[in-house]
Amino acid sequence: MEFPEFSPGLGARVELLVTDADTAQAVGSGDVPVLGTPRVLALAEAATVAATARQIPGGVTTVGTRAEVEHRAPTPVGRRVTATATLTKVDGRKLLFEVTVHDGETLVAEVRIERVLLDRQKFIGRALG
Repeated sequence: MEFPEFSPGLGARVELLVTDADTAQAVGSGDVPVLGTPRVLALAEAATVAATARQIPGGVTTVGTRAEVEHRAPTPVGRRVTATATLTKVDGRKLLFEVTVHDGETLVAEVRIERVLLDRQKFIGRALG
């Protein structure tokens, strides 16, 4: 299978309106009613997926293989956060992203994510086999 080629600088943005379901209390990562770190990571990953989605042909996908999250500021319910992903390095099938998450002007988190390009059917077959 031939994989698409990506160049550093590729990016995307996604937004989330924080609800009670997104809080640390709701996702089990703490006991405070603010945006939970697992939701920050999920939002950052969604931005990386969106960055590559337009160029991925059928039968190819990416999966996350590594992530590092620096959750810097609390975000209360009702606020809108924006994750902006930028592809910073391509190493064969590895794609390395830097993601920033903001609540307005406030930097909420910095996330580094590694994704790998792979054959979707082979991957699912391995997972189910």
